[in-house]
Amino acid sequence: MEAAAAARVQALAETGVSRLPAQYIQPPEHRPSPSPSPVAAAAPSVPVVDLSSPAAADAVRAACADWGAFHVVGHGVPGELLDAVRGAGLAFFRAPMEDKLRFACDPARGAAAEGYGSRMLANDDSVLDWRDYFDHHTLPESRRDPAHWPDFVPGYRDTIVKYSDSMKDLAQRLLRIISGSLNLPPSYIEEAVGEVYQNITISYYSPCPQPDLALGLQSHSDMGAITLLIQDDVGGLEVLKDGMWIPVAPVPDGILVILADQTEIITNGRYKSSVHRAVVNAERARLSVATFYDPSKSRKICTAPLLVSKDEPQKYRDVGYGDYVSSWYSKGPEGKRNIDALLIQE
Repeated sequence: MEAAAAARVQALAETGVSRLPAQYIQPPEHRPSPSPSPVAAAAPSVPVVDLSSPAAADAVRAACADWGAFHVVGHGVPGELLDAVRGAGLAFFRAPMEDKLRFACDPARGAAAEGYGSRMLANDDSVLDWRDYFDHHTLPESRRDPAHWPDFVPGYRDTIVKYSDSMKDLAQRLLRIISGSLNLPPSYIEEAVGEVYQNITISYYSPCPQPDLALGLQSHSDMGAITLLIQDDVGGLEVLKDGMWIPVAPVPDGILVILADQTEIITNGRYKSSVHRAVVNAERARLSVATFYDPSKSRKICTAPLLVSKDEPQKYRDVGYGDYVSSWYSKGPEGKRNIDALLIQE
């Protein structure tokens, strides 16, 4: 148990270490800027779309085409549920290590196994992220086994189930809007994705002794169809826009929508997946909750034929989602989108 505990970022941070261990030091080209530059301070902010507005569809279209990420408000998810899932996650990470380790990931089950962990990539040579996480397998319901989730936080398991169902409904609503915005049948992207595989990952970013050398989460785009993320008031998420890292300020009761790689393939690149990362700070821990809406690994993802023409030829090869996931986890994000490997060379 001592060795397992030492592998956790939180346990390391709580020892009061003053220098960052070598395995967490990012190469210079990947390190965050020490402080926001005047240019970054004047940069645009991630759009906020009110889903209850009559103009919501147009706003979603513009945000997808220009950013690949946007906040939604007026989404119908109760603020109490958002607070409850953040509170459950915080209670877990504040619990004694011996309680948390009862729900540790099983490395024998491969990368991104369900449970409490710190290393998600299979590549042992990769620089480590300054974060711990708890990954829940939540959909389809045949994967959902609350016995694998913490039992020492009151209401934890029920909260995750309610949150899972709520995020599924919101993801489907958003995908219908996104499909319609491209003049596809509203159900097109949902049907292309097929049976949804949903994971909910609660990430905890401890205060970091040298935040200018580390990242909480390295630069990447998400693998699946769409990601729905909430964060606390600390902030630290950044999205890449026109070659510049833009901080994503938390929006009260807002949910951040992040387009992922399979949606870019389906939309023939009309809508790009969002490259993003998490930075850390020396003073405050940060918590976020990401809900991933993905195809099954047996699913083949193809570009929508209606979005291919002589003027806009198909940009990406069709791909088996399981192969795509295996490639991502074996190579790691490397600050580069794995989707680029599928580009059809003209």
